[in-house]
Amino acid sequence: MIHDRARDTRLGRDVALKVLPQIFADDPERMARFEREAQVLASLNHPNIAQLYGVEERALVMEYVPGDTLRCPLPLEEALPILRQIIDALEEAHERGIVHRDLKPANIKITPEGKVKVLDFGLAKTLADDSAASNASNSPTLASTALTRGAVLLGTAAYMSPEQARGKTVDKRSDIFVFGAVLYEMLTGRQAFAGETISDSLAAILKNKPDRSLLPAATPGNVRLLLDRCLDKDPKKRLRDIGEARILLEEPDRSLTGPEGTPARKDRRAWLAWAVTAIVTVTSVVGLWRMRPPRSLRPALIRFTVAPPENSSVDSLSLSPDGRYLAIAAAVGTGRSLWLRAIDTVELRPLPGTEDARFPFWSPDSRFLGFFAGGKLKKVAVRGGPPQTLCDAAEGQGGTWNQEGVILFAAESRSTLFQVPAAGGAPVPVPKPEER
Repeated sequence: MIHDRARDTRLGRDVALKVLPQIFADDPERMARFEREAQVLASLNHPNIAQLYGVEERALVMEYVPGDTLRCPLPLEEALPILRQIIDALEEAHERGIVHRDLKPANIKITPEGKVKVLDFGLAKTLADDSAASNASNSPTLASTALTRGAVLLGTAAYMSPEQARGKTVDKRSDIFVFGAVLYEMLTGRQAFAGETISDSLAAILKNKPDRSLLPAATPGNVRLLLDRCLDKDPKKRLRDIGEARILLEEPDRSLTGPEGTPARKDRRAWLAWAVTAIVTVTSVVGLWRMRPPRSLRPALIRFTVAPPENSSVDSLSLSPDGRYLAIAAAVGTGRSLWLRAIDTVELRPLPGTEDARFPFWSPDSRFLGFFAGGKLKKVAVRGGPPQTLCDAAEGQGGTWNQEGVILFAAESRSTLFQVPAAGGAPVPVPKPEER
């Protein structure tokens, strides 16, 4: 596709145009499929995802993102905030059932303010009949289809998962594999699966492991472990969700591995000396503990006040699972909305787009708030962004969000609980125990 910058004269903003090949645009069936896929992609609305605005004749109209594409290598302290934002973008898409399929440094832009924008989500699938390119190291999206419209190979040759390279059906675990390849390139400046030709790159993806000796010697063990968990050839052995990558990155380095990831050898006498010291220390502590005078074991009681918004009445409130935030549904004047307070501050801030909100409840990771408004069940990201409607929920009276990504909620005039995926869908009654 041809990429170009243009001006939206109706809304007065710069946009990016991606012009479709003429052979693609002239095929009504392919264009109809493309427009259907584009509608799904346009639903993505996240600070770290370049938004798709629409389709105009032969062009995609997308958010224009100033800045440069991701350049490698980077020092770890510069790479970490970029990686976290890439994780946030992938997590949002995966929760909505969208797989990127073509993640690579060329599709990651860094704005002058340092914000990451991931480009071209899902476009590899929408362009499944495009022509292939010949440069494996940085080829544009590959898409080759048999005459029977059977197996399809989608993506960029040097940035594919093994299942993607084989033309098999892919899911979010494919993006996790390629995230590992991008992480490797950010640390080393070398492509994880480089090859002179497309065939060389595909063969490397299927058979080779990236050269770990190229990693900086100071690469911590938790980052090395993250690479291993992402780049496993078997999808079943990779991370289950990209959100787990955030947890690994934030964990302190507790690894017992040497600079190349092999177990560090310890001198036996040093180990024995450590063990003896530990035993003596524990024995001394236990003896002192027994000699201490008895005292109350009751924990200290801490009290603090949460002031509601000025001139308001509070309907309900909910504390986040991580204990860091308090959500308040409050009526100010004739309007009602959600307010958020970080526990370590005294400031309440309103959440835009939550007018008429009631009965807030949290996602297990404390990243989203669910609530009821206007006869709908909705969710909103704590970090910002417009609310998303999940389903109809007339007279919703409260909900709960489990670790499997399912929301249960109740309605006032019914004795039945309903369940709906956290990504949205049609609510389904939960069977009563006697009906199971």
